[in-house]
Amino acid sequence: METWFAATSTHSFDPFSWNHLLILAIAAIGIILLISVKERLMEEKKLFRSLRWPLLAILIISEFSYHYWAITNEVWHFSGRMPLHLCGIASLTAMIGLLTMRPIWIQLSFFIGIVPAFLALITPDLPYDYQHFRFWKFFIHHVAIPWSCLFLALCRPDAITLRSVFSTYALVLAYAALIGFWINPLTESNFLYLMQRPKTTSPLDFFGEGLWYYINLCLAAFLLFFVQYLVFRKFIKNS
Repeated sequence: METWFAATSTHSFDPFSWNHLLILAIAAIGIILLISVKERLMEEKKLFRSLRWPLLAILIISEFSYHYWAITNEVWHFSGRMPLHLCGIASLTAMIGLLTMRPIWIQLSFFIGIVPAFLALITPDLPYDYQHFRFWKFFIHHVAIPWSCLFLALCRPDAITLRSVFSTYALVLAYAALIGFWINPLTESNFLYLMQRPKTTSPLDFFGEGLWYYINLCLAAFLLFFVQYLVFRKFIKNS
């Protein structure tokens, strides 16, 4: 137990090992199942509640257990532990969305929580294998994020509009500016990977260097939001 919850581990994560592929399969199957019951989510209150509250519980437990682990092992620090990356913010907005079911939180969660979390699942910035707490926390949390964000959109499909693409994008740009110009320099952090790319292989490796890196980030974010809206409208909302 002490080794499982320790600050470090001798077992290193192996990308695309059997346990990694199994988790990716579970995450994808969950998305498919959610889409398959989308009509029932709006009609059956029992099914709605049976998914809403467990998803909320998983997000909350994941967030608090992570900070408890960091504090217990005396490795907590602002620059590496605060949930200010996109997946962390999506987790917080999904929690609020699950509690309130208000459109603004559903929109934010849908656009920033599904694809980034899945990319994190595919290329995790994680040094620990399944013998360590962090492995389970990371993957359970990052599976629950896209499930929660899609669940919210499926329960309130009217919230996902063309206007929400632009409003969410504007909020994300404002947040990125806050992180990039103030929080990262002030705390010597690398939230949103605005100071440098992740150390592990990721799609950000193709975004270039210097100014082009930031331009490509902005263009990719808008394209992603717009494509998500089109896919949701054509294949999910109107199906």
